Amino acid sequence: MSVLRLQNVSKSYGANDVFIGLSAAIAQGSRIGLVGPNGVGKTTLLQIIAGDEAPTNGEVNVASGVRIGYLKQEAMEAFVWQGNSLRGEMESVFTELNETSERMRELEALMADPDADLEAVLEEYGELQELFEARGGYDIDVRIRKTLAGLGFHEDQHDIPLEHLSGGQKTRALLARLLLEKPDLMILDEPTNHLDVEAIAWLEFTLRNWDGALVIVSHDRYFLDTTVNAIWELHPTHIEDYKGNYTAYLRQRQERFERHLKLYEKTKASLEKEIAYISKMIGTPRGKDNAEGRLKQLSRQLIAIDHVGLMEAMSGKKWSQLDIGNVRPLSVSEANKRIKRLKAPAGAPPPMRARFDTTQRGGDIVLTSTEMAVGYPGNTLFTSDPISLHRGEVAALIGPNGSGKTTFLRTVMREIEPLKGRARLGTNVVVGYFAQAHDQFDHEKRVIDELMLHTKMEEKDARSYLAKYQLTGDDAFKAIGDLSGGERARFALAIMALDGANFLLLDEPTNHLDIPSQEAIQSMLATFPGTILLVTHDRFLVDALATQIWELEDGHLHVFKGDYKAYLQRGEEEKARQRAEREAARSAREARLQAANGSVAERVTELELALEEAETKLEQLNAEIEEIGGVAAEDYLQELQAAYRTTQKQIADMLNEWEDLATPEAL
Repeated sequence: MSVLRLQNVSKSYGANDVFIGLSAAIAQGSRIGLVGPNGVGKTTLLQIIAGDEAPTNGEVNVASGVRIGYLKQEAMEAFVWQGNSLRGEMESVFTELNETSERMRELEALMADPDADLEAVLEEYGELQELFEARGGYDIDVRIRKTLAGLGFHEDQHDIPLEHLSGGQKTRALLARLLLEKPDLMILDEPTNHLDVEAIAWLEFTLRNWDGALVIVSHDRYFLDTTVNAIWELHPTHIEDYKGNYTAYLRQRQERFERHLKLYEKTKASLEKEIAYISKMIGTPRGKDNAEGRLKQLSRQLIAIDHVGLMEAMSGKKWSQLDIGNVRPLSVSEANKRIKRLKAPAGAPPPMRARFDTTQRGGDIVLTSTEMAVGYPGNTLFTSDPISLHRGEVAALIGPNGSGKTTFLRTVMREIEPLKGRARLGTNVVVGYFAQAHDQFDHEKRVIDELMLHTKMEEKDARSYLAKYQLTGDDAFKAIGDLSGGERARFALAIMALDGANFLLLDEPTNHLDIPSQEAIQSMLATFPGTILLVTHDRFLVDALATQIWELEDGHLHVFKGDYKAYLQRGEEEKARQRAEREAARSAREARLQAANGSVAERVTELELALEEAETKLEQLNAEIEEIGGVAAEDYLQELQAAYRTTQKQIADMLNEWEDLATPEAL
């Protein structure tokens, strides 16, 4: 079942077509990653799906009763009631459930009213209680606290007014609200932009277990890999649908491209052969009729290819199924021109033709260190395990912002000295440094002028060199400050490649880049014959390249010699060990509690049984009232009502007592 369908959707702004003729369906429970280069219209399509933007042409059909939630990239104006607190905004999601709770309390009071229709009261109360429990009414506070904690909000921030939150915090608050609302279709535009590593991991786990449909736009390829089960690749004229996560999409995209390329080559060769035969025979008396018939058939093929694309036109569908209509035959000349201008299918983003060439081969040992303390006089940022990095290896340095990763790169480059210990570069090591901010450039200077400062190239050669890094045409004459993030990153790599470095220090090389640019840079780094020290939050890049993981955590750099999968596996094993230790500690606490005061679990069970007994008494009382007409039931009812409330309070007190007793400090 589809929750939403796009039918021939187009969007234009004046004479500018963003996209035309898009058709697709979002199935119930599907998790879709929407990908494509910057500027192709991903956010515009999300806005149309969410109903915030109307298509210029076409229809968006939403299934009856489907609720849509939309997380925009920035949420500065996300909340209508700016005076609400963060906790209050989350609680507003459950207004209906809170009203149900209020009504249940009113009904509880009516149970003690001798003039009330007790049978009707009990029936309504039972229905509301069942609904309240099914919708998680008893867990509202827990769900709010878990969601806010998962997205990085501490308890002391829960009462902050929304108007005092930063833009990033508002975006996280909106995401928290959406997760609590549980819409049938949730649309997320760059949901990881304002999240740290722990919050991203929590969100990945949450979305993997999401019951509704999802559409996600994200530059985080690893995030897509772990959360989606389908990929939509957006093009100006269509959406290509792929099954599976992002890694599966990469494989399928290449396989599809190869199939399309073979079909293109086969079809073009066949068409060229056919037009050559027609050209030869159409002027002859004996072959004219046959040639004209074949030209008519060829014309239909070429016009179909123009209208619906090569793959669709050659899919074996009947002419009527292609919905082309009647066409006039082309002339031989027109047919020939159309065949010549047939374009090969677009495949993966074209890789940069450039590669890093090292001027000399370095020694086998590239970087070694003793145990170190890194930072500035009077301010130690972290200590470090001993390091050993060899030629051809890729070390990924990961850790939270502000932990000292860039400072470590500066230490390796000998711009600052370690506070304790030492780091040493190997023999014939030539370092190339990629700065995250690209602040080594004069942003007022033109690209080609900056390049020619680093080399003796003539302008023609400089433009050819830039083209290898996908900086073509007018890009060469732009001011560096006017380049996009991806263009500036590629230019920085182009300049760094001139140094002939055999040891690359890369500080967030894919930061803020669209996916095609990330893929291009990854392809380039994968062919580098030297050694790389990579500082990045790009887990997909780490997974593809790293042979060592250096993790900065709690003021210490831990060296793990192994790839990212092995590192994650070790982390899971460590979590399992910690869970086992917590379980053992819990069992030990329960044993001590058993010896001292009896089992908490047994006491809770006793209270639950008492509650069941109270509910049974209510049913018995109802039957008795029906028999005696309610004359003598009031005393029994009040007694039972008091017992019921007492039991509820005992359960609440017991849960509070359990939380206190379950802490090590209490034992």
